[in-house]
Amino acid sequence: MSEHGTGPVAVLQRDGSDTTSDAPDGLLDEEPRRRISFLRVLIALVVLALAVGGGIIGLRTRLAATAVVPGTWFAPYVDVTATPTYQFQDSANNDARQVVLGFVVAQGRTSCTPSWGGAYTEDQAAQSLNLDSRVAQVRQEGAQVIASFGGQKNTNLDDACSDPAALRAAYQSVISRYHLTTVDLDMEGAALDDFAAVQRGATAMAALQRAARAAHSHLDVWLTLPVEPNGLQDNALSVVTTMLRAHVALAGVDVMTMDFDHVGSDPDMLAQSEQALDATHAQLADLFPRYGIDLRGKQVWNRMGATVMIGQNDVAGQQFTVADARGLARFATRNGLGRTSMWSLNRDSQCGSNFALTGVKSTSCSGVAQSRLAFSGVLAGQLKGTAGAQTTSAARLTSPAVDTNPADAPYPQWQPAESYQTGYKVVRQGYIYQSKWYNQGQDPASQVQYSWQTPWLLVGPVVKGDHAPTLPTLPAGTYPAWSETQSYVTGDRVLFNGLAYQAKWASLGASPASEQVDPSSSPWQALFTIPGEPTTDNGSTNS
Repeated sequence: MSEHGTGPVAVLQRDGSDTTSDAPDGLLDEEPRRRISFLRVLIALVVLALAVGGGIIGLRTRLAATAVVPGTWFAPYVDVTATPTYQFQDSANNDARQVVLGFVVAQGRTSCTPSWGGAYTEDQAAQSLNLDSRVAQVRQEGAQVIASFGGQKNTNLDDACSDPAALRAAYQSVISRYHLTTVDLDMEGAALDDFAAVQRGATAMAALQRAARAAHSHLDVWLTLPVEPNGLQDNALSVVTTMLRAHVALAGVDVMTMDFDHVGSDPDMLAQSEQALDATHAQLADLFPRYGIDLRGKQVWNRMGATVMIGQNDVAGQQFTVADARGLARFATRNGLGRTSMWSLNRDSQCGSNFALTGVKSTSCSGVAQSRLAFSGVLAGQLKGTAGAQTTSAARLTSPAVDTNPADAPYPQWQPAESYQTGYKVVRQGYIYQSKWYNQGQDPASQVQYSWQTPWLLVGPVVKGDHAPTLPTLPAGTYPAWSETQSYVTGDRVLFNGLAYQAKWASLGASPASEQVDPSSSPWQALFTIPGEPTTDNGSTNS
């Protein structure tokens, strides 16, 4: 809007919405007076009413059309960068119809480059974690991937990136790469109190949603916030308010019912979680109408979610059990809760192989007695809704194209005569597989009824942008060139076709090429790895 009266005039309404008039500033009261009929007055009032309510009526219409979610949906979080890598794309490891991947943050404190956990850029995650292929595999299975921005550690994008255009581009890069229609904004710690950063993020999300609608698509935005049994605290409520003021069409507000303050040394975590949800419902039922969001009762529950920390929480004495998960599923079904989540699939197993180690705080086990995937089994089994079901689009249902060109395969093509050790990656018919145990002659593409019947884990399809591996050749002179007439002793290093080898025992005339044919009998050990080969701690192959 121009400051000099060349643009529309904003008309502030009592409910906080605004409308515009095309008349220049200062001219609304200078029109010539003329006599008009009662009918014209009536028509004018109707038109004015529609104009005044236009923006807010449009918002109410969009929300009302999607007010009731057809069933609570369950989406467990996965820590993408945690070790060992969690194979969320494998149905044996994830029963849910959707998964939330965390966390996308800034590459550095002042960076506009998105990264996974500050450790991997998008390209690095594709190469080191096969993330692009794993996401594509989830989508091919008809499930949905949701990216979570923020989290407890590292620096949020909207904090690090002060340039609004660059911030939008960073978000859009992640959304486009993984074909996202739902994103999760996890706001915790200092990020809750950085008002300028929250405003930048809200403005960016509103712009991204407008762009999605213009492209005949949609972008669902969920806020995930900490909560106490008495509800959202002031800084968390401020984040919700900022989003609404920026005209972000929130899909919902998800609260982290975990790590409560001041609830005693041995709290009933299910009861405290339900109390927190009831309190949040009352807060949102009061807040939404102030911004023209006309939702009541169960409709507000539809716009809420609960994320629990399974097993041992970060606060001593707070444990969320499998029985609590059953209770949460009943609460969600009874009230029509829109979403449930848990932190995390990486932790959904018992600490200790035979006897449960309880009270353990770990990134790879729960710290309570349970069977493997007990928490996700309960929640996925009882809560079968689909994220964004109220705004399902054909785009979400489109499977990614599989690149079957061998020249683009990022790993070697599977060979029936080759033996493969644990961890080896190959490509077969356009799909990437990883060996679960030593095998030879067992086709990765063979159909089996149960995943334990095959030695291969399906990682995902070869996708656009993948390319053939390049071998790490070294400059001439780095080591002496191998010679057929030279005698070699243990430890000697040579170059053969630009690749480095080391002698395992004395030899004469034995080509390093034999290492590729029969590694066990070859006197040479490769000092490089072909992409896909597992490596030992010293960087050599396990051959």
